[in-house]
Amino acid sequence: MGNIKDIVFTFGKAQFSAWIASAVDFAVTLVLGKFLGVWYTTATFVGALSGGIINCIINYRWVFHTKGRKKKYVAVRYFIVWAVSIALNTYGTYIVTETLGIDFIISKAIVAIIVAIFWNYQMQRMFVFKSKQIDELACEQEEIGNN
Repeated sequence: MGNIKDIVFTFGKAQFSAWIASAVDFAVTLVLGKFLGVWYTTATFVGALSGGIINCIINYRWVFHTKGRKKKYVAVRYFIVWAVSIALNTYGTYIVTETLGIDFIISKAIVAIIVAIFWNYQMQRMFVFKSKQIDELACEQEEIGNN
């Protein structure tokens, strides 16, 4: 039962981290897109970039407890996931905005929620911040299976 409690607690912390990162993302996007007149896809990209940096820092230090993992190792994996996330958010916002003809901030919110749940959290939990012990256990099981 403790394992489920840990999973729910980690998910809650990840959502809080995502909320902070999203606030940065949307603030940057709004300032650039609405107030400075930057094209909405560029504003979306820069906002996602800003939020992603904040999210990685919070997740590394607080959410996933990556003790024993080198920052370089985490950064490379995060960059891979983040690049796909930025592409999904940027192009998704463009497609939804152009297809439905709605304000880009609404499109961005819709796309951001979908990407956050189905891509970001899953990939961060299973790939980027996966515990070193899980990697070592998988290697041990692979070695046992090969013998």
